[in-house]
Amino acid sequence: MNLATYVQSVPSTEDSSPRTRRVLKRLLLVLLIALPCIALATPPAWAPAHGWRKKNDAAYAGYSGRQWERDYGVSLGRCDRAEVGAVLGGAAGAAIGAAAGADGQRAVAIVVGTVIGAAIGAEIGRRMDQADRSCVGHALELAVPGQTVAWKNHNTGITYQLTPASEGERTAEGCRKFRLIATGGFGLSEGRAVACAGADGTWKLNPDVRLGQR
Repeated sequence: MNLATYVQSVPSTEDSSPRTRRVLKRLLLVLLIALPCIALATPPAWAPAHGWRKKNDAAYAGYSGRQWERDYGVSLGRCDRAEVGAVLGGAAGAAIGAAAGADGQRAVAIVVGTVIGAAIGAEIGRRMDQADRSCVGHALELAVPGQTVAWKNHNTGITYQLTPASEGERTAEGCRKFRLIATGGFGLSEGRAVACAGADGTWKLNPDVRLGQR
């Protein structure tokens, strides 16, 4: 209801008592003062509340301090391997780490190095491709403590679940404890490890800390 409609709906002051007329005058005065403020408080179409920030600004603050434009489903508890793979392109094997470290504008985080096997076993670690490693890295970047992020590699048939430790489990600054579970034809492999973020957004497992595996 706009002000004109409201004024038309108010009974004539001629039929009201002096006290009622005073109350109505005060109410109208308050409305005249408040309406411009309400109009100014409503964000325009380009404002963040209308999606401007999502389209033009980095929307996700990572654990490493970097800003990321996409979360690849991590905030919903999953990692979209297809989208991650499309971003990463064709790098494989040793080229993964080199490509990850060379691109300062990289659009997805990644775990580099071979020590991922310390968490879930060397053989299973070797079967992780670049998209799996980026799902690990991006989950470490954006998952909140205690949140599980899951994804499946349909090429290997292995399903992964990564859960960063709760807030109470402290570690060195820039590092995160986490649990990683791999499930496949081999059964289930579960391990706990610590990974630390580099300035370029890559994550490396701390080879000196092994929290257990089963």
